[in-house]
Amino acid sequence: MASGTGTVASLWTEVNRCGQNGDFTRALKAVNKILNEVKDDVTALHCKIVCLIQNGGFKEALNVINTHTKTLPSDAIVFEKAYCEYRLNRVESALKTIESAAEQSNKLKELYGQVLYRLERYDECQEVYNDLIRNSVDEYEEERKTNLSAVVAAQSTWEKVAPEDLGLPESTYELCYNAACTLIGQGQLTEAINKLRQAEDLCRGSLAEDSDVTEEEIESELAIIHSQMAYIMQLQGRTEDALQLYNQVIKLKPSDVGLLAVTANNIITINKDQNVFDSKKKVKLTNADGVEYKLARKQLQAIDFNKALLAMYTNQADQCRKLSSSLQSQNPGHPRPVLIQVAQLCREKQHSKATELLQRFSDQHPESASGIKLTMAQLFLTQGHVTKACDILRSIEEFKHKPGMVSALVTMYSHEEDIDSAIDIFSQSIQYYQSEQPGQASHLSLVREAANFKLKYGRKKEAISDLEQLWKQNTNDVHTLAQLISAYSLVDQDKAKSLSKHLPSPDTMSFNVDVDALENSHGATYVRKKAAKVVGENLPKEQGQGDLKKKRKKKKGKLPKNCDPKATPDPERWLPMRERSYYRGRKKGKKKEQVGKGTQGATSGASAELDASKTASSPPTSPRPGSSSAPSAPASNMVPPRQQKPAPSTRKKQPQKKKKGGKGGW
Repeated sequence: MASGTGTVASLWTEVNRCGQNGDFTRALKAVNKILNEVKDDVTALHCKIVCLIQNGGFKEALNVINTHTKTLPSDAIVFEKAYCEYRLNRVESALKTIESAAEQSNKLKELYGQVLYRLERYDECQEVYNDLIRNSVDEYEEERKTNLSAVVAAQSTWEKVAPEDLGLPESTYELCYNAACTLIGQGQLTEAINKLRQAEDLCRGSLAEDSDVTEEEIESELAIIHSQMAYIMQLQGRTEDALQLYNQVIKLKPSDVGLLAVTANNIITINKDQNVFDSKKKVKLTNADGVEYKLARKQLQAIDFNKALLAMYTNQADQCRKLSSSLQSQNPGHPRPVLIQVAQLCREKQHSKATELLQRFSDQHPESASGIKLTMAQLFLTQGHVTKACDILRSIEEFKHKPGMVSALVTMYSHEEDIDSAIDIFSQSIQYYQSEQPGQASHLSLVREAANFKLKYGRKKEAISDLEQLWKQNTNDVHTLAQLISAYSLVDQDKAKSLSKHLPSPDTMSFNVDVDALENSHGATYVRKKAAKVVGENLPKEQGQGDLKKKRKKKKGKLPKNCDPKATPDPERWLPMRERSYYRGRKKGKKKEQVGKGTQGATSGASAELDASKTASSPPTSPRPGSSSAPSAPASNMVPPRQQKPAPSTRKKQPQKKKKGGKGGW
């Protein structure tokens, strides 16, 4: 027994020495030997759990905890259990474990903040870090401030919350980077990219102090900063610069799978429906293991949406429907999956199904109905159903009386020549602004447009009320008064006469205008010519003694080359040849020589000479002695053709027909 006790003591000494040296593998072996001697030693079990965690064996450590729940006190190992669950991405279980602890230590609060950040409960997470920074003084204060700045950046980016000034320093590149992310969430892109450049300088400076760090490691550390710079460039419309920087980050192959996934996704958004082969390569980076634990929920949604769109652009209809249906089940109230399905149906020319799908979604989710109904109206317009599109737009209460909506509806009704409906749109909108914003600029501009529209289509009687309302708002508006008098002249002439008294007198309407300067201006359609000045002897002549107009000299016609000017021309040269007195007609019996017919290069004259029946004696068939039988070819200066390989023969041997009764037929 004494020897066993001494062995255990020496093993504990080895465990202590290995723990101080950081050799947790040897320490684990020693602890296992101790547990072989004493199975239920609480300290040994705790040390084994710590060694497993240090070696990355989170599953084994959690199994030890769950196996010895009766032996190990829950408060003693609550941190280790929660940490193993957190590292195994069982975040909900880790939260329950932490909340079940009787006392919250500082290290447990640190883990609690990390769990809340992963669950995107940023307000509670901020309270935890604020409490830690106030009530703890140690060497980890800078890390806590970095985590707190990350929480503020997440609130600004994902929840669009205006961040409060917490007085956090920007002494490290992590703090500076988080401050830049906060500025991006606020839309301050220029300030954000300047802050990112500052973070890049701080990162290079801090890593350059370590001589063991290579340039490749520095670039890998800067990858997240460069990717965020490219994102700002993309938001600013500098897509070429952004794409170049994104590709540089991809080539570095950083170990952060979340960074690679976001960078690849942003490249896909730049490509859109172009360069789909590159997008299909990049989408593989978004499917890496562990990506879902590195990104926020909205980032994962954006990646899934882009996958569905890419499937649609690459004509993978089944894959697109599958992805969009999965997105719709995960986000029932989000309109984007439905819009992707509608776009796919439109590509397949199934417009009626697309319209039914939109109508069903708008009925089920009234909070998103406005955007869906706008899509329905666009779909009807592409099909040429203008009246149906107008009915859909008029059913959107949120945009019903907006100036842009009124303008669109009036334009479409005018296109359909439905003037009554267009005037009804004006009347309803004017009544709305009369009750909500009477006398405002938007109200008066709407009344003005309604009056002009009615006058344009000859509805002067209906335009009277609008013109009177405008004139009462501004009695000095002469143009409106003139329109009102013109409208009353067709309805009530006495009223028109009474209103004409308000017109200004001609004296008040006269302006000091230089008529000559106005007529000679660039905008005048007619410019009055100035009279020429009389100088010296150029006195005006009396009437009747004006200069006669000079006649233009006719140019002499050109004569033919073979023309003899001394010979008298043919008096019948203007008549056709058949009508001239000396025309005798064509001689009969002689055929016209047909050039270009017969063998190549042969003429009718040559064929007559070669005809033996028309000659007195035919020439001998054999050549005469001393003469060459081959005719001499004329000299040629043609360039010889380039040598080429002979083309393969395209002839095929025809199969011989076999006799009947054979096995093969042909």
